Amino acid sequence: MSTSEISLTGLHIYPVKSCAGIDLQTSDLDGMGLRYDRRWMIVDNAGKMLTQRTHPQLALIETGIREGQLTLSSFGMDAFAVPRCDAHTPRMKATVWNDTVNAWHIQAADQWLEQAVGETCHLVQIPDDEVRTCDQTYAKPDDHTGFTDGFPLLLISQASLDDLNNRLDQPVEMRRFRPNLVVDGCDAYAEDGWSEIRIGDIVMRVVKPCSRCPIPTVDPDTGEVSSGEPLQTLATYREKDGKVFFGQNVIHDSAGKLRVGDRLTVLK
Repeated sequence: MSTSEISLTGLHIYPVKSCAGIDLQTSDLDGMGLRYDRRWMIVDNAGKMLTQRTHPQLALIETGIREGQLTLSSFGMDAFAVPRCDAHTPRMKATVWNDTVNAWHIQAADQWLEQAVGETCHLVQIPDDEVRTCDQTYAKPDDHTGFTDGFPLLLISQASLDDLNNRLDQPVEMRRFRPNLVVDGCDAYAEDGWSEIRIGDIVMRVVKPCSRCPIPTVDPDTGEVSSGEPLQTLATYREKDGKVFFGQNVIHDSAGKLRVGDRLTVLK
């Protein structure tokens, strides 16, 4: 299949790590990735991240962005407009895996989140000037990200999901895998063979296959964990060294803008 036929068909951000995402038609790319993507995170009293791995109910917290302000909503609760941070906002240490950053603590959200999540927790935001460096095994020294698991962008082809769904008794939606970039017009798993691409005007490096945690087993509509699908089926043909892989981690080489419909060109 000709690479000239590949295009960007889905563009998604997840403002609060592990909460519901937002579908976009266009988005700016800044130093951390898509603007507003995983710039906020829910943490426990020790500052450690809460995710759907241990708190699947986070899938039910909806997010919205209007003129740069985050809004949270959940069934049976009033929507909450998250205050903007400034120089007077207190800070706390927030930890993603092995990385700790000096984040803003948005104390006004604590009570709302405690009701939504069912336990004491806090909302933090990564300041624009805080640098969380990507894994240097795969990245350059100046590559950084927000509260993602490790890299600014996750890309999956529609053909890869279609291939998986052909093997499942109950098909799943792409949002189970929480990609930023969905592309169409290539063969299933073609993204595994890319090392450098251009989408629109932005050159990107495809740096590492994405090893999947249990989050794809969470139904995003109910917050309930399934019996193990789709990971059980993926493991039958996408497992290596005890890990299941689906999608590719991507790092962009410059700021700019992405739009649904942008052409993807494979450079390497």
